[in-house]
Amino acid sequence: MLFEAATGQDDALVPSDQAFVNPFHITDLQVFDETTMRELLGNELSDLSLSDLALALHHAPASVVSLVRRALAPEERPRFQEKMQQGAPEWVIHAKERRVVDALFWELTYWQTPDWYEELTEGEMLHPGIFRRLRPDLRDSVVLDAGAGSGRATLDALRQGARQVYAIDPAPTLLHILEHKAEARHLRDRVTPIRGRFDALPLADASVDVALSCATFTVEDQDQARRGLAEMRRVTRPGGCIVFIWPRPQDVRWLEHQGFQHVSLPINGEMKVYFRSLGTALRIAERFYGRNEAVKRYLLQHREPMIPFSLLGMNPPHDYCWMRVGK
Repeated sequence: MLFEAATGQDDALVPSDQAFVNPFHITDLQVFDETTMRELLGNELSDLSLSDLALALHHAPASVVSLVRRALAPEERPRFQEKMQQGAPEWVIHAKERRVVDALFWELTYWQTPDWYEELTEGEMLHPGIFRRLRPDLRDSVVLDAGAGSGRATLDALRQGARQVYAIDPAPTLLHILEHKAEARHLRDRVTPIRGRFDALPLADASVDVALSCATFTVEDQDQARRGLAEMRRVTRPGGCIVFIWPRPQDVRWLEHQGFQHVSLPINGEMKVYFRSLGTALRIAERFYGRNEAVKRYLLQHREPMIPFSLLGMNPPHDYCWMRVGK
């Protein structure tokens, strides 16, 4: 299971509308390593036939074609090579390219433009009551932050007294940002960044007291979600707890059926996303909220670097689901 976009309710940000102009190109796939490409082929691109994949790569540089070929299963490579020799109208090739690049929009964002992602998420401030409520479990504990990204939940866990945090994410670029933030706060010795994913957490059984994930665990595929949850259970010691912060509303019922309790904290006023400057807000809005014209109008009208979550069509980050692991 891949970590999902760590932007909470990412349905509002999916680049699937004509108003959205994806800044990435098929050439950008060369940013991935072979292991990551193999995982992408099995997840984000799993519904793509070999013929469609070959057409998408028709104009790709040789380095990208070679990367994809190596990431395919050995028995698929001859057929893929055969499909690469077949042509199609340019509009068909372009459509297949767009399908691939749009499907990989978030992964390309993490790997190619992590600073843009950091600017997007740094203003999505969690309800301060969430980590205050979790403090008794976090204090002097070993914590897993699955899908840590650039460190939002990792740093909050450390502020509440966590002894050690294993920050796991598949994107080394985001983990690099996390490391810099930890060093700037003199917390580097309490953070262990590790590349990894939900379905194969690189930790020993019962090795953490608290396993948490902020805005990354989703139930798009229930089988994958069960495997991810099983891994979270495996690495959490008996008596410890698993916490999913800022779950998507459509996933809460499934989590409750797995034994989680849902906690929604009261909001005083309206929660907003805060950006570094108005210029940053406009730039990020163009990249990530391009199909929501109301966002740009709001920023230009109010001339302040903030956007209400309600205008983005997103549930504000004021809730979490948790469960205690049985002894």
